[in-house]
Amino acid sequence: MNKKYNVYGIGNALVDVVTEVNDQFLQDHNIEKGLMTLVDEENQTKISNAINMNNSNKQCGGSAANSIIAVSQFGGSSYYSCKVANDELGNFYKKDLAANGVDSNLQNENLEAGITGKCLVMTSEDASRTMNTFLGITQNYSKNEIKEEALKDAEYLYIEGYLVTSENGQDAMKHAKKLAEDNGVKTAITFSDPAMVKYFKEPMTAVVGNGVDLLFCNEEEAMLYTDKENLSGAKEALKDSAKQFVITLGEKGAVVYDGDAFIDIAPNAVNAIDTNGAGDLFAGAFMYGITNGKSYADAGKLASKASSQVVTQFGPRLELNQAKEILSNLN
Repeated sequence: MNKKYNVYGIGNALVDVVTEVNDQFLQDHNIEKGLMTLVDEENQTKISNAINMNNSNKQCGGSAANSIIAVSQFGGSSYYSCKVANDELGNFYKKDLAANGVDSNLQNENLEAGITGKCLVMTSEDASRTMNTFLGITQNYSKNEIKEEALKDAEYLYIEGYLVTSENGQDAMKHAKKLAEDNGVKTAITFSDPAMVKYFKEPMTAVVGNGVDLLFCNEEEAMLYTDKENLSGAKEALKDSAKQFVITLGEKGAVVYDGDAFIDIAPNAVNAIDTNGAGDLFAGAFMYGITNGKSYADAGKLASKASSQVVTQFGPRLELNQAKEILSNLN
């Protein structure tokens, strides 16, 4: 039976506001250069007011959102369940998702009062990136955001690991996973960040539960999750948690386990200037591939090519024409 969506994703909704600042600006506002810092609303509002927001580039973001948009850019069908507020940025987020061809739970709903989460991405003259993130209303993400009918009509459920930081987020992850399993929808999860595995190991293990169909992680996350000291040990141990999995290895490429054998995915040598979002794009391109007739090896090739392209530019996403070009070159 043909499903309406290749991938149904759940995760945080953050508007990425990308702007240029000088080192003096960072010093004046006591911002630690080169790091991602979670800040409160007051702090972020103060910084936002000091930046020329009209000259800043805005786009809807969040880890899983970047992956889900990638599925759509390559020509797949996708749905995103998220939480934004009824404010300027929330309405922007809703429109930007739709403009990228992604269906969402925001389409026909009255948005709640509150503040939409945003990430101020401040680029300095030396190409260094400093991020200040205020989660806003997305920290209240719960199973109320899960749309059962849309989820049932997907080939894969894709779960963002960052949701594990709150109890309501954990409940949403488990609720969506059970709905998927009960309705023959395959389950996929990304660990998102080594900190999610290191500091939220117990709840993350509870979410993975009796296992998932597909897992995305990097080398550090694989070793942290399995308590192994090397990649080969982690590769074997992960078979207990996922039927198939992908471990990204940065400039060394990636390794894919297709359920029977390990497939090495070659890297593409590039001059990386911004690695933000490379893993998200890899996951999105890979899921597009396996839900649109590509073998695991070919999906891995596509994902490797896409993520190596995105690290040569600023921002976590490709332009639509770049995605189309990568696809046609590989075909």
